[in-house]
Parts: sequence; structure tokens; C-alpha cells
Amino acid sequence: MTDTLFDGITAHRVTTPRLTAGVLERPADGEPATTLVLVHGNVSSSLFFQPTMLALPAPVRAIAIDLRGFGDSETLPVDATRGLADFADDVWSVIDELGLGEVHLLGWSMGGGVVMQMMLDRPGDVLSATLEAPVSPYGFGGTHGADGVRNDEDGAGTGGGGANPDFVARLAAGDTSAEEQTSPRTVYRTAYVTKTGDPHEDVWVASMLTTRTGEDNYPGDAVPSENWPGFAAGTRGVLNTMAPQHFRIADALVALEPKPPILWIHGDKDAIVGDNSFFDLNVLGAAGVIPGWPGAEVAPPQPMVTQTRAVLERYAAAGGEYREVALPEAGHGPHLDEPERFVAELVQRLGVPAS
Repeated sequence: MTDTLFDGITAHRVTTPRLTAGVLERPADGEPATTLVLVHGNVSSSLFFQPTMLALPAPVRAIAIDLRGFGDSETLPVDATRGLADFADDVWSVIDELGLGEVHLLGWSMGGGVVMQMMLDRPGDVLSATLEAPVSPYGFGGTHGADGVRNDEDGAGTGGGGANPDFVARLAAGDTSAEEQTSPRTVYRTAYVTKTGDPHEDVWVASMLTTRTGEDNYPGDAVPSENWPGFAAGTRGVLNTMAPQHFRIADALVALEPKPPILWIHGDKDAIVGDNSFFDLNVLGAAGVIPGWPGAEVAPPQPMVTQTRAVLERYAAAGGEYREVALPEAGHGPHLDEPERFVAELVQRLGVPAS
């Protein structure tokens, strides 16, 4: 772990009644004015947040928590039938063990969904929520339209069966090469960011390689389906937590009271979460990459960004507050592609003076 840590970041483990979790911390300089808890996304860990944590103003205490089965946290099975609630409960347990009280939350990608679930569970303890390139409030894949209508009942084409098996094998083997399209390093370069030449790329790849693989973790299990492409989401593991039958929180988010203020920040060049995501199997089917696609009337692609915007508009109409920031040159990791703008927007949301 030490060779992946940046100067100014400390690493330790916190044991709660739920799990032993890896935690990174950038302590405040003096008495903290506020605490920010950062939640990473899929196939990553808290290591990815280090530049952001170090760039925050001195009064901010920044704490990044590894989810179960990632980073330096314990490997425990993930019950996908609870959506992202296993992860949300874990993060709250660490917050409670550390005695943090009310906190600001930041969630990236899948972590954005975890933060939304955390808001539902304990809205009074959330000072604000920053959603960075978050999964749609209707899940990942298998829905259509701004209001997230499900394509079918079993979540065909979503969940654990949608992972590329060679990518999973390379994660398990600790592959650091860049020769193949399915290597973690290549996936990082082509899907996570738009900019190349990051001097910390080896750290980001090491972070990806902490992902524990298997049916109880990443990617999860799958079941046969009569619907295209022949499989549906299972009940175990990471990808199934975001299947549309397991994670569908839009209405609950809109009805939430009290409503923490939200910053939604995303990149217009996001290859993973977008209105035409090539991680959506229906988009790949429409492009001819996966054969046998039955057409848009049966298996329409998911407009992920449009769905999130529609839900947040409803959130605002119901008395909440949100602000959208779209970065035109950023990909799935805006905090890496546009770090200065990202931190400036985050600091504004936190309500603390800039350094």
C-alpha cells in the first residue's frame, strides 16, 4: 500500500460491526470546518481520490473509504437484491465508528449510487452530496426513456453476465500490460479518462487490480433469460447491484425529506455513463458489435444522463436543490481529467473558502 500513497495521505483500517474497511485520510490543518467522505466506483478504490483530497482547502478533513471487496477493505459477499445497500450500510458503519457525525458525501460512478442510497437511509446526516458521473437512479442498463421504463422484467442484458470474461481474468491475474483491449490499463486509458500521460497511471492501475473477482464480488452471477441477449441479472455480486430490478431509487429520492443539496458533475465525453454508453449492451447490439439485437422497440438503449437530469429536476421541483456541471473535455473521471475545475466546483458545494 505504501508505494501507492501520496505524501500527505495516511492509510489505516477501521473495524466496525459490519466489516474491516480500508480508509485513506487527508487530515484538516487545525480544527476541521467540515468533513468530506469520498466513495469510489466499480473496479477502483480510494487511491483514485488522492489528488482531489490533497487539493482541498486546509479546513476540510477528507476521508475516502474502500468498499467491500475493493482496495484495502475486507472481502465479503455482496447481496445484490439489496441494490447498493450493502455498500451504503458499510460506509455508514465506518462513519459511525469514526464518530464523524454529519458529513458531506462524494460518490464517483457506482459510488454515486451508493451515496444516493446513503441519502435515502439517513438524509439528516448528509450536509451535501456530490455525484460524480453517477449511475442512473434507475440502475445501469435495461431501461429506456427519461422516466426509466424497464425493458423487461428480468433485467436481460444487465448485471454480472455483461462483464467481459477476459477483462475479469486479467483483473484476477494482476495484469498490468497495455497490449490488449481487455487489459485493465487499456480500459483505464480508453474508458476512465480522456487525457493520457498521467504520471500516476501505475497507481490507478494498481487500484483497479485490488478488485476481488467472483460470483459474490465482481462481476457477480447471471441467470438464463428468454430475452436478448440470453442472460439476465443474478442476485449476487457487484454488477447485479445496479441491475434495474435491484437498484431503482428515483421516486424515493424525489420524495426524500429533508433533501440535502446536490452537485452533479460529469464529463461530456464519458464512455461509461452516458446517453450512448458502449457499456450498455443494447448500444453494442445497435452498433452490430453483439449479434442478434432485436431492435430499439424491444431492447432500447438507456439514456443514462437524461434520466439523471430528469430525476434531479423532479428533486428540485419537490423542494430540493441541485446544480449540474458538465465538463466538455472530461470523461468518466472528471476529477482526473479536469482536476482544478472539479475541485473548485466541489469546494463551492462544500461551502468553505478556497485555499
